[in-house]
Amino acid sequence: MLVRAIEEADRIVVGRLVLELWGTHTSVAHGQVFFPASLPGFLVEQQDQVLGLLTYTTNDNLLEIVTIDALRRGRGVGTALLEAVVHRARQLGCNRIRLTTTNDNLDALRFYQRRGFRLTSLRSDAVRESRRVKPEIPSVGDYGIPIVDELDLERWVAPR
Repeated sequence: MLVRAIEEADRIVVGRLVLELWGTHTSVAHGQVFFPASLPGFLVEQQDQVLGLLTYTTNDNLLEIVTIDALRRGRGVGTALLEAVVHRARQLGCNRIRLTTTNDNLDALRFYQRRGFRLTSLRSDAVRESRRVKPEIPSVGDYGIPIVDELDLERWVAPR
């Protein structure tokens, strides 16, 4: 399994993956619209097959994960992506990594907390506003849970 930074030559593949996985070319969180295919990030590959994708943005000392997808769960792909982004955050001098998910995403909440992320904020009913920008967001998510709230998780990154 190879984890590598997204290169310009990967943009078409990343754009296709984002569209396939997210149903659109955009991602919306905390009122901000992101275009993941244009962001820096990482790919996980094995035998020329993409197994995972992570995109991020930075602002001051914060690295924000915009998208993270393991195409095959339970194989360490998500963990490898998080390890790569923690290393990148240190390189960039960021002391925090943040990501946003929704209230229905119980598997992700478990995954992130087991890897050192902590819940830092809840934006109640925030998804209603996000749907005004991105109507493709479903109303019901994992486990039949209505998608209504945004949750932020953060992990502090100690410098090396």
